[in-house]
Amino acid sequence: MKLKEQEAIIEGILFAMGESVEISRLAEVLEISQAELRDILQGMIKQYSEENRGIQIIEIENAVQMCTKKELYEYLIKIAKQPKHHVLTDVLLETLSIIAYKQPITRLEIEKIRGVSCAHAINKLLEYNLICELGRLDAPGRPLLFGTTEAFLRNFGIQSIEELPVLNQDQLEEFKQQAEEEMNLKLNV
Repeated sequence: MKLKEQEAIIEGILFAMGESVEISRLAEVLEISQAELRDILQGMIKQYSEENRGIQIIEIENAVQMCTKKELYEYLIKIAKQPKHHVLTDVLLETLSIIAYKQPITRLEIEKIRGVSCAHAINKLLEYNLICELGRLDAPGRPLLFGTTEAFLRNFGIQSIEELPVLNQDQLEEFKQQAEEEMNLKLNV
């Protein structure tokens, strides 16, 4: 099979699926190794960039997805009129960051860290598809476990959780102190 034919097959699959497709599945369909597939994908990514196309291929963990370049968002909203752009409040961001760094994590564990109920925040993050239920903890009551989704990775422009910034000990202490001060203010009200 010629390179152009392989590229056309990859492009067609990614366009039709509209979501990420595992690299191993694409390689299987094309009957080539994953290394060969990655070479083809890198060529396609470079070609789209050099030709200043409106689409791009992004890698998310061990999968790839075709999507619109973020620079074109302002034009898309003129057509879509109701873009899927969710506003993340401080509460949602705080809850999301706890889940991202501690996953898989239960609601109770999140509430212990935050010091307040987080049911609303979890429901909103589920609605926005930034987190998902990963199963249940093998403990009394079998509480749900939460973790981040591919949409989270896409929205924050990272390929995997390992790319999250590492917090140093000074930052952690500062965050703990801020959380304690916030709790004291709430208790005194």
